[in-house]
Amino acid sequence: MSKPIKVVLAEDEPSLGQIVKESLELRNFEVFLAQDGEEAYQIYQAENPDILVLDVMMPKKDGFTLATEIRQENNKIPIIFLTAKSQAKDVVDGFQHGGNDYLKKPFSMEELIVRIHALLDRITIKHDIERIPIGNYIFNYKKQVLLFEGSLQPLTHKETELLYSLLQHKNNVLDRSFILKKLWGDDDFFNARSMDVFITKLRKKLKKDSQIQIINIRGYGYKLIC
Repeated sequence: MSKPIKVVLAEDEPSLGQIVKESLELRNFEVFLAQDGEEAYQIYQAENPDILVLDVMMPKKDGFTLATEIRQENNKIPIIFLTAKSQAKDVVDGFQHGGNDYLKKPFSMEELIVRIHALLDRITIKHDIERIPIGNYIFNYKKQVLLFEGSLQPLTHKETELLYSLLQHKNNVLDRSFILKKLWGDDDFFNARSMDVFITKLRKKLKKDSQIQIINIRGYGYKLIC
């Protein structure tokens, strides 16, 4: 069995926290549960976890404040916020306070687990952002280009960020609302149509490898298959 993933879970609702803790432990996670931000910070310092899952509204120290403090000493550890808030501004605030992902309550355990694995995989990908394989393509995130059999294809900034996000969730669904709020700032109708246009552009730029697909999962988002 592989080494358990160490998670600090900060959730001030005892019943929900215990349910999430036990569900993760059944799936080979090692979970340290805290009921407020100060306790979560103490556990973080003592246990050196792989990832933090933080409720936003907590006593003593809220999730945003805790994440800001942790980011001052560690800019690599993934942070997922759990919250009942769903306005675009709240999501943007989460990213500005150092969050990597944002999960709205109520949520399924399957979704939380997928997002944890996606964030941990993202760390591996970032080790070599200049040579990321996508099928028979090489994606240079830093230079914003795709390389195919010696031929370079430039990407715009938005195409680069969208492709990178799809790649981080490779073979899993990239939530439509999440990526719209992250890259466009809002998930309204007009931004959604804009994203559809960028998806079409990426499909064209990746069409030389027939094994690569970006498929639309109706009602959920997009999936990069390669």
